[in-house]
Amino acid sequence: MAKDIGTSPAIDSGINSLLDPRRKWYNNRRIIALNGWIVLLLITSSTNGYDGSMMNGLQSLTQWENYFHHPHSGGLGLLNAIQNIGGLAAYPFAPYLSDGIGRRPTVFIGAVIMTIATALQGAAQSTGMFLGARFLIGFGLTFAANAAPLLVSEISYPRYRAQLTATYNSLWYSGAIVAAWTTYGTFKINNTWAWRIPSVLQGLPSILQILLIWFVPESPRWLISKGKNEKALDVLAYYHGDGNRDDPLVQYEYNEIKTSIEYDRTVAANVGWKSLFATPGNRRRMRIIIAIAFFSQWSGNGLASYYLNKILNDINIKDATTQLLINGILAIWNLFCALGASAMVERLGRRFMFLFSGIGMLIFFTSQTISFAQFQMHGQPAAAHSVIAFIFLFYACYDVAFTPLIVAYTVEILPYPLRAKGFNVFNFTISVALIFNQYVNPIALMAISWKYYIVYCCWLVVECIFLYFYVVETKNLTLEETAAIFDGEEATNEILGNGLNAADRNEKHNEDA
Repeated sequence: MAKDIGTSPAIDSGINSLLDPRRKWYNNRRIIALNGWIVLLLITSSTNGYDGSMMNGLQSLTQWENYFHHPHSGGLGLLNAIQNIGGLAAYPFAPYLSDGIGRRPTVFIGAVIMTIATALQGAAQSTGMFLGARFLIGFGLTFAANAAPLLVSEISYPRYRAQLTATYNSLWYSGAIVAAWTTYGTFKINNTWAWRIPSVLQGLPSILQILLIWFVPESPRWLISKGKNEKALDVLAYYHGDGNRDDPLVQYEYNEIKTSIEYDRTVAANVGWKSLFATPGNRRRMRIIIAIAFFSQWSGNGLASYYLNKILNDINIKDATTQLLINGILAIWNLFCALGASAMVERLGRRFMFLFSGIGMLIFFTSQTISFAQFQMHGQPAAAHSVIAFIFLFYACYDVAFTPLIVAYTVEILPYPLRAKGFNVFNFTISVALIFNQYVNPIALMAISWKYYIVYCCWLVVECIFLYFYVVETKNLTLEETAAIFDGEEATNEILGNGLNAADRNEKHNEDA
């Protein structure tokens, strides 16, 4: 079993002792401003969430069905999967942009591509044009989604970093809510604007990012990696130390980042793609990252996320109004659960949340399967209502870990030189898993109905076993401290020692003065 190392007093005492208890998010104008810019980055996830919910809603619109000639089975799978196929095409380039030109420019490039693509999607005159636009949405989203969460984790005030990074993926459901209720509001329009309006609105977060992204501070870690140490110190001082470059917290962060980057460059030699698997620590990281990426899409959640209307049809709930209402309410429920879990990540810890999520999903997905089978065999209305109830309970458990933590946990266990590339592998894995789900799920549901659920019941058992043995606790650690624990005691001592020594020297200097 993985050792619980995230609560070590020796490690925790580093940065926590330097946090000014008077400096809160609600009473410090610079932290308030910083968090405002972080919200602009967090809405990148909303674009992705909007897409899944929009496609769910469009399948309930006869206007969309008629215009695109009633897509089904593999054709419907392609319409859903094409965005992730577009994402795959961008993965070879995204980390190089994030590491090469910076986090902010990469978000800007992704937002521009997505804005153009959503305009094309809303103006689509054929299935091919709709597919091409969705391909471009996925292509642009990969750039923004690679850089935005990295920047969130690298500029956040330390006290709130875990919660804010966890909120990134939780806001997937904010986009889902807008899409679900937009399609509910337009489904009575008796022309193509019933689906064109939701298609165009998908670009709203990207437009906001185009207008405001250059006001967001650049990552201090990226600046230091490019030799722009003074600019990095200015960013840390302005947002984390009320403008004081000699603030003990600012000096600790600055020296810790410098030491960590230098260590990874010289001692660990983490440079290219091969380095992701070159050392035992990195192989341990990638094993966890790839696994949770697959689990986030292969836990049965893909059925309701993209084919809720098919499930509702199978339990004899065929009214479009009812289907759209359930889709909208489910999105609100998911956002509520995910944000609640995001706020608790430093209290409950990553390991507990992953295990709770895995076991809960297994219980409620199995219950959902039994209810589905009962309805199919006996046609009992109560069984149909139970299916809906267990879908909501399943997602409550899914949202405890697999919505807020998968991005936050991936980012925080990767050292800076590998962060963009490792996070790219994470996103690539999710896209591959999604493409498989989006193609296979409608075909399997049509072929064997509820029996397909048994596959996911068995797989959830495998997930729980993996999570129990391999997930490492990382709560209350900085990014550098978290990365160091995977590489052994030498790396931990060197990185933490330099950061603490710098802070101690600065504190002594202030006392002498």
